[in-house]
Amino acid sequence: MALGKGLSSLITEDTMSQMKQAYIANLPIERIVPNPYQPRAEIKPETLVELADSIREHGIIEPLIVTRKNETTYELIAGERRWRAAKLAKMATVPVVVKEASPQQMLELAIVENIQRSDLNPLEEAMAFEQLVSMFKLSHLDIAKKVGYSRPAIANKIRLLTLPTDVKKMLLNEELSEGHARAILGLTSQEAMVEAARITVRDKLSVRAVEELVRRLNQGKKDKPPRKNERLIDEYTQKLESTLQTKFGKKLSLQRSRRGGKIVIPFKTDEELNRIYSLLTD
Repeated sequence: MALGKGLSSLITEDTMSQMKQAYIANLPIERIVPNPYQPRAEIKPETLVELADSIREHGIIEPLIVTRKNETTYELIAGERRWRAAKLAKMATVPVVVKEASPQQMLELAIVENIQRSDLNPLEEAMAFEQLVSMFKLSHLDIAKKVGYSRPAIANKIRLLTLPTDVKKMLLNEELSEGHARAILGLTSQEAMVEAARITVRDKLSVRAVEELVRRLNQGKKDKPPRKNERLIDEYTQKLESTLQTKFGKKLSLQRSRRGGKIVIPFKTDEELNRIYSLLTD
């Protein structure tokens, strides 16, 4: 993957040759508006505060990339995080490189810059790649050449958009990794995906453990009987466990096998024990 190279190496030569550019050392910051094709869904406030402190001390080392929208206004192509931090730092002007760019080029440059900086969540990357497909009719191979990924990597990232909404939120909030999410996509029902994701977050499962969970869930759907001492992890068991946890707490675990099972309700204090006893005897 060519992410160590500069922007010009990741955007096609034809694209770069079509983009005239000029440098402005001190462009009034109020004349810049956000990129409507910005692929980042969220910028964490705490990272902006840290960057704003750095900008106050050292200034903006790397210019923002903008395109002229009209006689007085410039539209941001790349550098939204630096732009927001500069505003937070009360900077009156910022250095910019002005490029003539089409909407497609604006999106491409914004994606590439964020990938180079590792600023995009996998779901944000997927949404940006889907934009290139739906809005500009690019193939997965076209996108792969532009951003330095393989074609299968582009296809796998776009598949993340088929996850249930609850699972996508977990991925966006970094509760799940891309590896976890891709493993969960191996399930066939949306309900099973959501439940598997919740178990993954709750039990802090590794990607390998999630792959095994998915395998066993799919095996159960094919009516393949488990071994007598093998723990059952089917949707019914998960639903029962979830219902019990709403009453007794998230640490409760329900373990079932062909030979029976057990319910474990851990406690740390006498007060917690008395509460459990009261709930059981009510």
